[in-house]
Amino acid sequence: MRTAVLIRLVLVMSLASVTAARAATIVCLGDSLTAGRGLAEEEAFPALVEALAKADGHTWTVVNAGISGDSTAGGLSRVAWALKAKPDLVLVALGGNDGLRGLPLAKTRENLEAIVDKLRAGGATVAIAGMMLPVNYGEDYRTGFAKLFPEVAESRKAPLMPFLLEGVGGKPELNQADGIHPTAEGQRIVAAHVYTFLKPLLDPPATAAAPKAQPVVPVGSPDAKHAVEDAVKSPEHEK
Repeated sequence: MRTAVLIRLVLVMSLASVTAARAATIVCLGDSLTAGRGLAEEEAFPALVEALAKADGHTWTVVNAGISGDSTAGGLSRVAWALKAKPDLVLVALGGNDGLRGLPLAKTRENLEAIVDKLRAGGATVAIAGMMLPVNYGEDYRTGFAKLFPEVAESRKAPLMPFLLEGVGGKPELNQADGIHPTAEGQRIVAAHVYTFLKPLLDPPATAAAPKAQPVVPVGSPDAKHAVEDAVKSPEHEK
């Protein structure tokens, strides 16, 4: 009887990681790029990321907290509201409007750092999406602006998606007439990149390398005896 119980225990332990929960709530705190300006809400990347997660077997609730025209100062004022969703993770995709308005980089940095700190204090994991400016802005300002996001990510030890619009920004065929806001196709590309970035941050570690279940062997057989001995000697029993 004891042998049979131990064998079943080995099977339960082996299969537990396979059934690990994959539910998560993500808030995308951003501006018009997140809101999907000029498109239906379901065409914006937060809704598309949720759909990609569902197709991949995850149960993610992705909240679109994008407001057109919002800045890092506006995002900072909305942190308490964002935390009401009790997010597991918040993707901060702000700063583009700061740059377009030529706001002081030091203030944008200060706001982003405060956003990260307040979200973490509220219990959320925080990731940052980097931004870049069009080439018609001054070289010094553009360079400083682009460097700001990795510097904030480094100072706060936060995961960084280098450029939210990777593969989309600067491509007329993937942007609306203003040259800034992605088309529906552009948003699909953004969503694919965002999902690829977020997935390893939210997957339970056990799902990355789930151990294989071992076959049941007849109780009392030599194989059963060896299975119990191996289970007792395994690293999992030494932790």
